[in-house]
Amino acid sequence: MTTTSLKLPDDLKQRAAAVAQDLGMTPHAFMVDAIRKASDAAEKHAAFVAQAKAARKKTLKTGLGFEAEEVHDYLRERIAAATAPVAKKTSEITAPKAKPWRG
Repeated sequence: MTTTSLKLPDDLKQRAAAVAQDLGMTPHAFMVDAIRKASDAAEKHAAFVAQAKAARKKTLKTGLGFEAEEVHDYLRERIAAATAPVAKKTSEITAPKAKPWRG
């Protein structure tokens, strides 16, 4: 493990120390956890953007897309099935089909 020096404004250091104490952890552990969470979030965001760009490229290349209302209905069904007391199998829910969107 390497050591890194981090210069913080006094008010931020005090806030971090206070929150860490409230959480029952050291300021060091709090800062390491905060950096880990920020790194995870940035990586997930980058992956999401990459997937969106790939989907856009595919849509433009194929000319196929999905009707928004059909996608919304599908997602509502999936959520309802997942939260139902007796879960409905997601394989029983019909996914929307891609359709040409160009005129």
